[in-house]
Amino acid sequence: MVSDNKFNGFTKKTITFLRGLEKNNSKEWFDENRDLYDDYLMMPATLYVKEMGEKLKTISPGIVADPRRDKSIFRLNRDVRFGANKKPYKTHLGIYFWDGKGKKLENTGFYFQLDKSKIMFGVGMHIFPREMLNPYRDAVTDPEMGGELKKIITKISKNTDYKFGWTKYKRIPKGYDPNHPNKDYLLYGGIGFMYEEQNPKVLFDKKFIDYSFKIFNDMSPIHKWLKKLNCL
Repeated sequence: MVSDNKFNGFTKKTITFLRGLEKNNSKEWFDENRDLYDDYLMMPATLYVKEMGEKLKTISPGIVADPRRDKSIFRLNRDVRFGANKKPYKTHLGIYFWDGKGKKLENTGFYFQLDKSKIMFGVGMHIFPREMLNPYRDAVTDPEMGGELKKIITKISKNTDYKFGWTKYKRIPKGYDPNHPNKDYLLYGGIGFMYEEQNPKVLFDKKFIDYSFKIFNDMSPIHKWLKKLNCL
């Protein structure tokens, strides 16, 4: 076991498990190594969700940080019924903290991902639910909301390690001015910022909570803008 009920970082055995799963992506191997999964992946992930959730509430009081599997912590099991990839397990840990009343992925939030070699943080919404597309586009072209969005994107983008995304559409949607100053933002089917890097030493230390929080906080204005949009 690796826990004293406080997050002390992930461990080298966390990475060992993820490497092994990538190399031996089968139910038989997973079942044989379930103890490693429980002790060195799920245990620190659960503690990370609890502690990070409390810190994120200082940014977004309504944040949901639910450490149960398939809540904030994504399941490793893949749905192999569709698509060409028939491997039964994802080879990364995914964690999501969201704020809103809809289904988990229909809300803006904070995402963390860990695999054998790198970490990734994301803030925002990867894909808007259909009913949010037009309100988003109206906000983009609204002088106040659109102006605020542009300032937020410009400010966060000053740190060139923070990447803005995610483009989905190739053409300006019908009914919107193709010459609008914010026209590029009309092409997005979801917006947010992402940061990734090779696994740092601090990943294995309790200070990783503060390390993560700083990155989330840096990118949090995009979350607050989307939260405001959801409340209009």
